[in-house]
Amino acid sequence: MYDVIIIGGGPAGFSSAIYTSRYGLKTLLISETLGGQIIESFDVENYPGIKKTTGMELMNTMQEQAKEFGVEIKNEIVTKIENNKTFKINDKYESKTIILAQGMKRRKLNAKNEEEFTSKGVSYCATCDGAFFRDKIVGVVGGNDSAAESALLLTKYAKKVYIIYRKENLRAEKYLVDKINKEEKVEIIPNTNVSEVNGEKLVESVTFDNGKEFKLNGLFIEIGFVADTTLPEQLKIELDKDKLIKVNPDQSTSTKGAFAAGDCTTGSNKFNQIVTAASEGIIAAESVYKFLNN
Repeated sequence: MYDVIIIGGGPAGFSSAIYTSRYGLKTLLISETLGGQIIESFDVENYPGIKKTTGMELMNTMQEQAKEFGVEIKNEIVTKIENNKTFKINDKYESKTIILAQGMKRRKLNAKNEEEFTSKGVSYCATCDGAFFRDKIVGVVGGNDSAAESALLLTKYAKKVYIIYRKENLRAEKYLVDKINKEEKVEIIPNTNVSEVNGEKLVESVTFDNGKEFKLNGLFIEIGFVADTTLPEQLKIELDKDKLIKVNPDQSTSTKGAFAAGDCTTGSNKFNQIVTAASEGIIAAESVYKFLNN
């Protein structure tokens, strides 16, 4: 029997784990991906106290801290949660409380043949797959911070990077847009959507919504994230219109003993940053401690 089980291995999850273990609570952290989405960030320059690092380095440090404080860590997918006075996860782990910090899942483009060419030229992670496209021509779909960061990272490998965006101007932060505009390898194709991915065994081109075929060796999709409601729905937790977990100021949810933190919640005015996720995770940890002691 654990005092708390944390589902999610990003900044919110590991921050929660560090604090619950420091409170003396028996803590288990379970996550499909240890590090969460942030490990895909090549440069992290806005985490207070650290001038510059990578997402991977930051999350490795958090994981080491959690282990030093005695947190048990399991690398697996959580598919089932039962709530009957205690919480039972995947029919084998049991806990008095739970913290959901599973983040979000990537939004699909829903272009024709997208699924067929996933891992065959279509990717959702430039950090993971960028090195496979050395001296190739690639496209990045999206206009947000993630799209801009991915495009800049891909310039280290690809000979040409196209940003394909459905609107006129990128909506990434100004400093990223400034970097994009100075980078000779990057070209923006505005007011355009990708409707189809083409090729035989690997991606060879894409078709735009104007019917034009455009030659590419790879396509990186960076169009944001959507909430994964599987676990909150199993716990009958109240969600908002965007399917995010509604949380109170103490990160508690509508289900007794269930707390939530990070991008999957309505907390921090829905401002999804590493620092806000970490702070929500810490608040959730304190709330679990108070809940158990009351």
